[in-house]
Amino acid sequence: MTVAEQHTAPHIGSGHVKVLATPVLVTLMEAAALQAVDGLMPVGYQTVGIRIDVRHYAATPVGMRVTVSAEVIKVEGRTVTFRLIAQDEKERIGEGSHERVIINVARFDQRVQEKIIGRAAEVPTQSAS
Repeated sequence: MTVAEQHTAPHIGSGHVKVLATPVLVTLMEAAALQAVDGLMPVGYQTVGIRIDVRHYAATPVGMRVTVSAEVIKVEGRTVTFRLIAQDEKERIGEGSHERVIINVARFDQRVQEKIIGRAAEVPTQSAS
């Protein structure tokens, strides 16, 4: 990705210096991990992020390109762990680890719907006056 104005800390509200914002870097890192395994999932299964630990230690100005790599370093049960490395055109700018869990999409969606329905049942109804 080439860093643009909308990727900077002031634009997203995470700082005042016009460089790549850490939350944007985290998003790029998670996307790289997703892309690394997405095509390997059987039909009806996906991964969702459950943990990320990132260090962002060098600034990248607007106009400079950033690349992120994600390497699977461990698979334990349904949990996949990645090593993440981010670089701009000059240097390494960040690194970290990320965990994603493999889910059955239909079962996951059902649990989300049950949560929504349960929440709606908890909301008191107001009588019209």
